[in-house]
Amino acid sequence: MTATPSEIAVYDLDRTLTDTGSWVHFIRYWLRHEAPWRVICLPLVGLGGLAYGLGLMSRGGIKAWSHRWLIGGRVRADHLAAVAGRFADNFVAAHALAPARAALAADVAAGRRLVIASASHAFYVRAIAARLGVTDVVATEAVRDGDWLLSQLAGDNCYGAAKRVAVQAWLHTQGLDDAQVHFTSDHHSDLPCFELALELGGQVLCANPSPKLAAIAAQRGWRHVQWGQIKGSLLERA
Repeated sequence: MTATPSEIAVYDLDRTLTDTGSWVHFIRYWLRHEAPWRVICLPLVGLGGLAYGLGLMSRGGIKAWSHRWLIGGRVRADHLAAVAGRFADNFVAAHALAPARAALAADVAAGRRLVIASASHAFYVRAIAARLGVTDVVATEAVRDGDWLLSQLAGDNCYGAAKRVAVQAWLHTQGLDDAQVHFTSDHHSDLPCFELALELGGQVLCANPSPKLAAIAAQRGWRHVQWGQIKGSLLERA
């Protein structure tokens, strides 16, 4: 049965459509190709990680802190976009999960509009999304100053409840407040988005679920699938 034009399929990115997180891979790419000298800043990033672990820095704070030292406080937006494009070519080829790509294609065939909603930085999520055939992105935005992208976040880190708010805001700006929303993710932090999809009459899918999400799925009778072997990381849940 063909979907109505107001059906939206929203997907998380890291470890849902890919077999790993994207942030560390982007940082490695940036350091290797754009700013090898910034490896000397890694101890400062480590201090930020310690502050985050001690509850002295927020998820958004550690994201901005890492960006400041490893990418730069100000980078020309067009240059960053070009690097993100080259990064995405390699990252998608190496890490996009074939069953996930098939799921995206199935949603397109059913007439659903695709959205990637991610806590990762929008400046490279858009490049990854484009290579997966997805136009619409809801992600963590950085402050823009004219032609420059700054390390500070523009608004909340798009994680947990903030991701739900961001998805709802996107739906509103698109005139889709009454759309039926389907949601797919790997992580229990996306519980607010799973619940939003159910409230809006959609279906939910737990793809490559974390142990906690798998337990929630079993308890609530949510469908779950394993699309591949997932690589874990303690550094990429921010």
